[in-house]
Order: sequence, then C-alpha cells, then structure tokens
Amino acid sequence: MRFVRAIVLGCWVPISWCLLSVANAEVSLPSVIGDNMVLQREIKNPIWGWAAPGEEVTVSVQDQTLRTHAADNGGWRVDLEPLPTGGPHEITISGTNTLTLKNILVGEVWVCSGQSNMEWPVERSNNPEGEIAAANYPQIRLYTAQRTIASKPRSDVEGGWVECGPQTVGGFSAVGYFFGRALHYHLNIPIGLVQTAWGGTPSEAWTSPEKVASEPAFSPLAEYWNGRIGRFDGALDDYRAQLDEWETASNAAEEAGYPFPDKPKFPDDPRVLPHRITGLYNGMIYPLVPLAIRGAIWYQGESNASRAYQYRKIFPAMIESWRAAWGGSDFPFYFVQLANFKEVQEEPGESEWAELREAQTRTLSLPNTGMATIIDIGEANDIHPRNKQDVGWRLGLVALSDAYGWNIYNSGPMYQSMQTDGGAIRVSFDHAAGLKTSDGGPLKGFAIAGEDKEFHWADAAIDGETVVVSSSDVSNPVAVRYAWADNPVCNLTNVSGLPASPFRTDDWPGETADVETPK
Repeated sequence: MRFVRAIVLGCWVPISWCLLSVANAEVSLPSVIGDNMVLQREIKNPIWGWAAPGEEVTVSVQDQTLRTHAADNGGWRVDLEPLPTGGPHEITISGTNTLTLKNILVGEVWVCSGQSNMEWPVERSNNPEGEIAAANYPQIRLYTAQRTIASKPRSDVEGGWVECGPQTVGGFSAVGYFFGRALHYHLNIPIGLVQTAWGGTPSEAWTSPEKVASEPAFSPLAEYWNGRIGRFDGALDDYRAQLDEWETASNAAEEAGYPFPDKPKFPDDPRVLPHRITGLYNGMIYPLVPLAIRGAIWYQGESNASRAYQYRKIFPAMIESWRAAWGGSDFPFYFVQLANFKEVQEEPGESEWAELREAQTRTLSLPNTGMATIIDIGEANDIHPRNKQDVGWRLGLVALSDAYGWNIYNSGPMYQSMQTDGGAIRVSFDHAAGLKTSDGGPLKGFAIAGEDKEFHWADAAIDGETVVVSSSDVSNPVAVRYAWADNPVCNLTNVSGLPASPFRTDDWPGETADVETPK
C-alpha cells in the first residue's frame, strides 16, 4: 500500500489531500475543524484544509493572524499559538471566500475509539432516561466520525461537533461521555470528545499501513486479507458466468410460463468489511490527524480474543502507529481491560479472554499508557454490559492521576511478584494498600498448580500487602493464577475499592499461542 507525503510550507501534508483540493477553488475544511469544536489548551493547534493551488489563506482568532498559501495539491495548514482556556471564540478563515467558525472552546480533547463497547451509546446504558435528561453540559462537545472503510488513507471523514445536551448525547459513546463528564466535573474546563469507533472490529483494522508493513507480527494478517481479496476476483468472475446462465434460464422460464430460477447471490466483498486490515485507520483515524489532542481512550479486544498472543504485539503496534501519525509524541493512551463474560467455569482451566486480558496488561509496558480493570461489572449473558458509568469513571481516574497529576488511587491491585513459602506461594502486588475482599468474605478466584501444570482451586489469605495461596492438593506449588477465566468469580480489591487485575505467574503456552489469523 503506497503512502506518500510532501513538505508544504514547512509542514507534512498528505498527498491524498489533492483528491479533494484540486476541485475546490474555495477554502474548505475537514469535518473535525468546525463550529462548536474544542481546541487543545497549552499547545499549538493545527488548522488545515484545502483551497485553490497558490491561494493565500488567512486564519484569525483573538490577536492572532496567520497567513499561508495553498500548495500545488491545494493543501494548507497553519498552527495557532496556545489560546487561553475557556471561550467561546470565533475563528475566521479567508481566501477567495470567508468561513467563520463559531462557539469554539479551549480545553481538553480526547479521542474515544474501539469496537462496540466504545460505540455503545448513552441511550442504551444504565438509566438512559435519567442520564440523558441530566446531560446539560454545554462545555462538553461531541464529535462523531461516520463509519468509513478505506483502502488508502483518506483526507476527510464525515462528522461534526455539537454541544452536549439532552438532544445530542443519547447516540454518543457512553464510555466516552462518562469519561468526559468525569474530567469536566473535576477539572472544570471544556472537554472535547472525538468518537471514532465501530463494533466488532479488530485492532489491526485500526493500525496504519506503514506499521503493518514494518511489523512482522502483521504478516500473517496481511497475507490473509490479500488472499481473501484475491479470491474475490475469482468469485466475481464465477458470479458473472452464473448471472449469464441465470439470465438465459430466466428468459426461457418467462417464455414457457415456468417459475423463475433463483438469482445467483453477489459474492461477499472483503474490501468493504470493517475487519479489513488498516481499513478503519485509513477511513476513521488518519482523517483526524493532525488535530491537537491530549490523548486517547480505547475499549476493544473482544474481536481479537481468539488471537490473544498475537495481540501482545499488534495492540502496542497500533498505539505506536497512532502516536507516529500525531507527530511522534507519546500522548496518553488509556484502555479498558475486558469485562467478565460468558458462563462461570466450575473448575480452573484455560481461557481466551483471560489471555487477551493478559495481553492488555502487558501493553502497560509502553510509556504513558493506563488501564481500567472492569472484571467486576460485566454481564455473563451480554458482551455489552450496560454499566458504562463505572467504565468511564475508572478511565477518568486513570487520566486524572496520570495525565493531570492528581494524587488519587486509579487502580486496584496489580500482580508484582511471587515467591514460594513452604507449601504455599506468597504473591506481592503494586497498589497493595488496604488489601481486602469486595464482599467481606473469603478470597475467591485463586488457583494453584505444581510442576504437572494442573490447577486446583486454592485457599488464599491476605497477609499485609501480600496474599498467601495454598492447596492441600498441591504439595510443591510453582504457579498461581487469579481470575483466570472468561467470567471469573473473584473479589480481591484494595483501599480504593477497585478490583485486582487478573493475572498468572506462569508462562505456559495458552489456547491462542499459535493462532495468527481470524477463525
């Protein structure tokens, strides 16, 4: 997949802009730059768009006036100096025509992305009527990118900014809204939320073509999709032949008065599937760049659970590809660990979802990342738990602590290390202050194994800031697992009341260790 850039007026400008700019004699803007938007405080804000090649473009706001000329491909860009928090402001953009952007605020801008649990709207979360009626927050602004698949990076995507209110919030991402509401409440500044999400999609669909080409972990997926697209060409030829035969047969049936034969079905076209590798990055992430943002929140992983070991590499690579697109800064990237889901397992065993949660935890090794654990608020019979309020709140805690420097608890216990202690294993944790159980009862969810790798439910007891795990069935234990199941029964927490993240101390190959393409 070919991707080219050109230097225009000292800025990197996508060649793909020329697809729009050549036909546009008047100054125009991408959808993410418009009325009601939020500009990111404390940093420069790019304003960009298209005009006739060579046309002078002037951008004015408050005491700033910046001028530039459209490049040969029509693309132009200026970078506004930081503006004071608050507003509203007006931005005037003029060339042969004049555009005035109204009701512009300056505050914090966050991208909200992922699959269906990020896309899931306020109107389908818990207490939707009450939440919608109370959502009178004109300083929270909402932007929704239209679902778009593209084979190459696009210069724009349909969308628009609106004020948050009872008339606009219902269809917006519930996780995004509740996250933004938490930030607005505690920071008391404008918040801009950019929803770009699509249900049922894997992380490789949201990854840049450059990263896919450079990272070996993506090779099996690239070959898989190239093969599907290649086979479609053959299927299309077969369809055309079948259609010719059907037309002949249907004409004969018409003449004879017989029933018509069934018309052949058009073959499924893999090019238009949202799962397609790089397709959503091209259509729904790239068009947002270089919008100034504070960071991103992400809720996804269900569609990669059958390839959890592969996710250890492709999820961090996806994050790196976004950061590269936004100029190489390690902006905050916070994600949700998968909730509990499916039937409760009677005995300890393997779990694709547990392996995916482990891959998510491993991604915390990237700088400026954070994770919200929600192993306690899922629903066994619904992959879309309705309690999105706590999900957004927990992401908000991570942001307030890590991005904004608040001295607050933002995590439940996280596995740190283990050591054998006679016939038991002592487990140590980060965020271990005030270890306790969420229900006041005995610890649940721990399993232990010896060298035979057979896990048994364990007795577990809190000892200060550690947990001692043992079982009468395992005399010489070597490994411990906690909440290692699709839908574990578990109750370890800390003084914050936030749940412990699932973990295992072993590295024995799991169910997804050798799976590299979709099932």
